Amino acid sequence: MRRTLGRVGIDARLTRQMSVGMQRYVRELAQRLPQVAPELEFIVYGSGGNFGWNEQVTLPRWIARSRVDLVHFLSQYTPLFVPARSIVTIHDLIHLRFPEQFKMKVGPYYRFVVRRACARAVRVITDDERTVEDLRRFLAVDPKKVRVIPLGVDAPVIPSPSTPPPLGATLSTGSTSAASPYFLYVGNHRRHKNLQTLLDAWSALPERYRVDLCLTGGDDFGGALERASRFGRQARALGELSADDLARYYSRALALVHPSLCEGFGLPLLEAMAAGTPVVVSEQAVPRALEPASLTFPAPDASALTERLVRILEDQGLRERLVNEGKMLAQALSWDRCARSTADVYREVLA
Repeated sequence: MRRTLGRVGIDARLTRQMSVGMQRYVRELAQRLPQVAPELEFIVYGSGGNFGWNEQVTLPRWIARSRVDLVHFLSQYTPLFVPARSIVTIHDLIHLRFPEQFKMKVGPYYRFVVRRACARAVRVITDDERTVEDLRRFLAVDPKKVRVIPLGVDAPVIPSPSTPPPLGATLSTGSTSAASPYFLYVGNHRRHKNLQTLLDAWSALPERYRVDLCLTGGDDFGGALERASRFGRQARALGELSADDLARYYSRALALVHPSLCEGFGLPLLEAMAAGTPVVVSEQAVPRALEPASLTFPAPDASALTERLVRILEDQGLRERLVNEGKMLAQALSWDRCARSTADVYREVLA
């Protein structure tokens, strides 16, 4: 009979409250942890939603019956009572940084349920060093028990061209096409994403630059895309893209532009780097692990972002440097590396 270092429960529930990035994190870890840590026995809890009977009663019963030595909650959605030592992953605390942008019930949930989950946990895992201070400030988490583990990517996403697409090159994705060189934004449209600054900066590009702007998601901008479009340039919403189509948009973009006021890790940044695409990102949103391969600007400063976009268009050497450094980072920050680092935290606790 094979001896194990311990039994580890993994909360691998995928719920509608989770972002696309959070769901990706859950899937990748649930799949890879047994492969990278064969000396551990994993029990996966994969069904049920948030906030109801299943989370607060059924899940704790499963944990108790499976007699695990440790349980890892891969998101902030946890039971109030946990019958085992626990670890919790908190990707970011954007909801507490910008409470006015979210529903009133979100703040109390973080201050009561998430704060309690962090206090109970023997370790708290987060994606970026910046979040450690937020955990201390908002949830009174002792930084000594926080472990920073950057997210990962499978690199390369798809083979990417060594040069930007020429004017007139068409990329079709269902009913959507990109017929001109373009900058790309990937993410939701919440206010902290600071998309008006992106629209203002792109619209202010000199007339000679015929570069479009593509944004994932639906057109919920209330006419702002049309108002920003000028000099024959077009800003357009791409709708929801398949993984393959998104990879193609990454690889053919002149740059991924991410103007957010705050970010946990910003998985699209790393995905773009894996696709060989330069990244322009606000100083407030770039994770420490990706800073060396990013061109940054102050988040509220549209004129500074315009200047960075011009540099991307004009400076071939800069583009090549960002692409090369981005690919190197993407190769280093794999999902297997993320899983191995997570398993190291389990070993630390179980030892």
